[in-house]
Amino acid sequence: MATFEIITPADDSVLAVRSRPTDEDIDAALNLAGRSFKSWRENSLEHRIELLGRAVDALVSLKEEIIVEISSQMGRPIAYCGGEVNGFESRARTMLRLAPEALTPHSPSPLEGFERAIERVPLGTVVVLAPWNYPFLTAVNAVIPALAAGNVVVLKHSDQTPLAAERMYEAFRAAGLPEGVFQYLHMNHEQVGRTIADPRVAYVCFTGSVTGGRAVQRALSGTFTSSGLELGGKDPAYIREDADIEHAVANIADGIFFNSGQSCCGIERVYVHERHFGHVVDGLVAFAEQLKLGDPRDATSTLGPMVKASAANAVRNQVDNAVRQGARALINPQWFAADKNDTAYLAPQILIDCDHSMEIMNEETFGPVAGVMPVGSDDEAVRLMNDSRYGLTASIWTHDRNAARAVGMRLETGTVFMNRCDYLDPDLAWTGVKESGRGATLSRFGFDYLTRPKSFHFRLCW
Repeated sequence: MATFEIITPADDSVLAVRSRPTDEDIDAALNLAGRSFKSWRENSLEHRIELLGRAVDALVSLKEEIIVEISSQMGRPIAYCGGEVNGFESRARTMLRLAPEALTPHSPSPLEGFERAIERVPLGTVVVLAPWNYPFLTAVNAVIPALAAGNVVVLKHSDQTPLAAERMYEAFRAAGLPEGVFQYLHMNHEQVGRTIADPRVAYVCFTGSVTGGRAVQRALSGTFTSSGLELGGKDPAYIREDADIEHAVANIADGIFFNSGQSCCGIERVYVHERHFGHVVDGLVAFAEQLKLGDPRDATSTLGPMVKASAANAVRNQVDNAVRQGARALINPQWFAADKNDTAYLAPQILIDCDHSMEIMNEETFGPVAGVMPVGSDDEAVRLMNDSRYGLTASIWTHDRNAARAVGMRLETGTVFMNRCDYLDPDLAWTGVKESGRGATLSRFGFDYLTRPKSFHFRLCW
């Protein structure tokens, strides 16, 4: 039987070994999912919500074990890993709260002699492909609403964080979900491609890179199976002249460096009104210099390693290329003793004298680095913010709500923030435009992609 190793970025040691499923295992899982769907969808919505609420309780009860596992698997400082379990609970409970409203049948205006309605009905087997950077927060966006709507789920987690899938399975079983309603498979890429193209699969939810999204699309190209894609980002922040600068700097810096910059909606580009440029740059550098880069299992570390050395080296190359093109890197990596070439430990970085010919301003970095540019007006900021093939989130920092809305309406992005960033509100739709993806998760609108409308048109003959 084929196996794979989970290598911790903390010290490159083998954390665990897991087995790949055989083709027979995958076939059996899809058959079981199909059988389970027929009975699961017949449960009342109230009963499904009750069981899923118990599953959330069960997962939260595993918080201490999960915190250690997240830190060891993907390298986030252990002091920050508890927030992921809290976020899982918040998003799950929000989606369970919204389910009755989102799934309520729609009744058109009355028509004498007829009874008409549109029901939202489940699709069937939903395959969720989840990434490593937020292993619970990304999976919950699709798993809980899919199950609440009456679908069954097969979860494939990143090879870097497979223990997250196992913990979720443990919680669902403890809650009493029937066998086959939630399953996980530690498939390789080839197996994933074959599985999502299988006619027994009704929908695919993918969170990951643009390259991965294209691979999903290729696998589905000969089918009529739909997919929701949350892909990469190059998210900008714009600090207007009237902004609260100290508030903006503190929050944008957190958006740049948290999780070692490995956040889909992390800040990678900063545009600052020219009046405040020097002040903002100094503040971002000062924030970065007080971070402690170290072993993520050490409670005093505030910046952990990236997920693997190859990812850190890719960021180093992007920074080096920008410097060769004329950018200035303001932080000396030698100030961070843990930073070493060809390791996952990478110092934070702020760059100035950048322009949009540089990869650092137009390609996803996914590391603790941002380029900062001065702008003279809202028009210039909008032009630069939209000069990207990505469109996940954008943040505007200002005291003027009307100006923020006016700028936000011109931005090509899925979410517009004012005076905050790098955050998902589960009451709002999480969506992207351009190469940041398609479809939506979270909010009542997230249920639209996990169900289909079914019309009932009854003529009354009595």
